[in-house]
Amino acid sequence: MTTVAPGSDVRRHELAEFLRSRRERIAPEQVGLVRGPRRRTPGLRREEVAHLSSVGVTWYTWLEQAREITVSAQVLDAVARALLLDASERAHLFALAGSADPTPHTLCPSVTPALRAMLDQLGPVPACVQNSRYDILAHNATYGRLFGDLAGKRPEDLNCMWLAFTDPEWRAAVVDLPATHRTMAAKFRAAMAEHLAEPAWKTLLARLEGASAEFREVWARHEVVGQGAKAKYIRNAHVGLLYLEHTNLWLGPASGPRLVAYVPLDEQTRERLERLERLEHLEKPAATTSAPLTPRS
Repeated sequence: MTTVAPGSDVRRHELAEFLRSRRERIAPEQVGLVRGPRRRTPGLRREEVAHLSSVGVTWYTWLEQAREITVSAQVLDAVARALLLDASERAHLFALAGSADPTPHTLCPSVTPALRAMLDQLGPVPACVQNSRYDILAHNATYGRLFGDLAGKRPEDLNCMWLAFTDPEWRAAVVDLPATHRTMAAKFRAAMAEHLAEPAWKTLLARLEGASAEFREVWARHEVVGQGAKAKYIRNAHVGLLYLEHTNLWLGPASGPRLVAYVPLDEQTRERLERLERLEHLEKPAATTSAPLTPRS
């Protein structure tokens, strides 16, 4: 008589084998670790993956042993990042775990070809499309260089909250960083009230809390503020100081996606934005800069 293993057992074992195979292919140097003379394990050790994922060594060991344990979407997200999984591998990981990916790469219906064309036509005014979680869904050439080179960022890091608290280029461009941090955190908290149970929001919050002491400090204030226009200074690395008005054009309900534009408030700023736009086009003449970069709605 042949005994068929339950589907959950098969998936757990397949998940364990998949994790081992991904762990063993990564050289320590790829994740900033020293190989050392006595290393015999191909790739990373289990404890190294656990450390990089900020999870317990015992827990991760049980996961690779196909133990019957509960795995949250947030932990799977951290493991996927530690193992440098690409989009297909990440989708496979979440499918094997029977969990919904909190940051799926699905198209945002609000970012249409016509909207992307309009973003380009707004140049040299920097403009982008964001959702209420601050994910950057699309942008034009000038916005791509406003706070730093967005072309060099990983898709999962194209989020204004994440960049403002962790990215050196972005932080250097913000003239009043402490005030900006407080305002962004307060807006994020106000928007999150409608999304408290959603994995994507919880995952972003966990990443921010784990990566930034500054974020933990301002988040503990429990301040809230609504969206609105505001004049601000931005110190661009290529063209100098810019005086801009940040304004929102809502593409749906107030808690949904919005077009964000930075309108110049003086002639010097307008001229500098024109220089910035020319610089981007000269360096990337064939690029379609308004294509969606982190297409999550």
